[in-house]
Amino acid sequence: MRKLLLMTLLFSLPLSAEDRFKDVKILSEKVSEGVHMLTGSGGNIGVSAGDDGILIIDDQFAPLAGRIQQALAAIKPGPVNYVLNTHYHGDHTGGNAEFAPPATVFAHHNVRLRLADDDKFSPEHLPVVTFDKGITFHLNNDTIRVIHLPHGHTDGDALVRFEQANVVHMGDLFFNGMFPYVDLKGGGSVEGYLNAVTKALEWMDADTRVIPGHGKLANKADLQKFQKMLLDSIIWAKKQDRDAPLEAWQKAFPASMTSWSWRFITTERWVTTLYEERNRLHD
Repeated sequence: MRKLLLMTLLFSLPLSAEDRFKDVKILSEKVSEGVHMLTGSGGNIGVSAGDDGILIIDDQFAPLAGRIQQALAAIKPGPVNYVLNTHYHGDHTGGNAEFAPPATVFAHHNVRLRLADDDKFSPEHLPVVTFDKGITFHLNNDTIRVIHLPHGHTDGDALVRFEQANVVHMGDLFFNGMFPYVDLKGGGSVEGYLNAVTKALEWMDADTRVIPGHGKLANKADLQKFQKMLLDSIIWAKKQDRDAPLEAWQKAFPASMTSWSWRFITTERWVTTLYEERNRLHD
């Protein structure tokens, strides 16, 4: 508790002009009873808060930990008890060492392996409990099922289902309204990504609230639109000449799909991902 209070005081102080996070505000949105979504800079944070304590799904960047704790305190006072990482990227795991201890960090085996292999992360960042196919939390009057979906965004993706609240946290298996980042070097795959989204849709109904890794709170219909974009992209890529240069693919990509482009994954970068995966499969 003393450590978390110190962080809160530290990060409430004025930040230097050079600090990239100086203007970031952590906003809280109630998703369902006992479930919230926090947004700031990086992946959206899922929160389960109740009599059994606080579980957060992902934790953005270390410099935001104090502000995240302040937002959590408005939901339920007290330290974070559990952290679940949906995958290894720094905008979802950067705060691990700030919350643990006292929190216990959970993730897929591959998340720990990739963080341990990255010099930017200290041993304190590493998950201490890892799983293979999944794990279940019985917490705050809900059954929270964590399911590993392989080779989608990365090779360590975890999807989280709040069964009683009817909420699903997708991690970066869902960029709402945007082309996704598929980490081909981190074990990801465009077709595996589509398979993961298709599987997730089987566990949803029209009332399911969907927390994306990035973007606004969504529902099943939003995820179905995203699924169609993925499918259309894959079908288009399979029709292209594998031996043609990347520039030819860029010119041929349908203009009707460019509305999914955004700052990080532009249309050009998305086509490059499709191109690289198509050629990798034939190497």
